[in-house]
Amino acid sequence: MRISLLAVGKLKDAEERAISDRYVKRFNGAGRSIGLGPLDIRELNESRQPSADERKQDEAARLMKDLTADSFIVALDPAGKSITSEAFARMLGEKRDGAVKTCAFLIGGPDGHGAQVLKSSGLTLSLGSLTLPHGLARVVLLEQIYRAATILSGHPYHRA
Repeated sequence: MRISLLAVGKLKDAEERAISDRYVKRFNGAGRSIGLGPLDIRELNESRQPSADERKQDEAARLMKDLTADSFIVALDPAGKSITSEAFARMLGEKRDGAVKTCAFLIGGPDGHGAQVLKSSGLTLSLGSLTLPHGLARVVLLEQIYRAATILSGHPYHRA
C-alpha cells in the first residue's frame, strides 16, 4: 500500500526538512518488506483567497484533485480522533490487508480543512489537543507512520 502525505504549506526550516527526510527514508526501508510504501510527500501552496472559508474550500479542492476514488483518506484535524500508536499501526495494517492501494494523509493550511476533505475522509485524526506548528505536526505524523511500520514488522523500535 502506497502512503501519500499531502500538505498545504512547505517546510521552510532546513532542520525540519532533515528530520522529515530521515523518517521518510526509515519508513521506506522498514515498510518495503511488509507491503507498505513508498511514502510520497506533496506540498501545496497556501491559498490566497480573501476569506478563511474560501481558502479552506480552495485548498480542499487542490488536496483532493489527485486522489483516486479508492484512496483511504486520513485528514489531520485538532477535533479528530486521538488514537494510540498501536491502534494507528493496526489501522494501517487493516487497510493494507484490505487491499487499499493508497492511504493518503492530508494536512490542511492554517485555517484547517474544507468540508470536502472532512466529508471524504475515512478517519479524521488528531495528533493531540496541543496546537503544533505545521512543520512539527508533519514530523510527528511521519514518525508515527515509521513507528507503525516497525510495530507491524515486530521491530524493537517501539517499546510498549
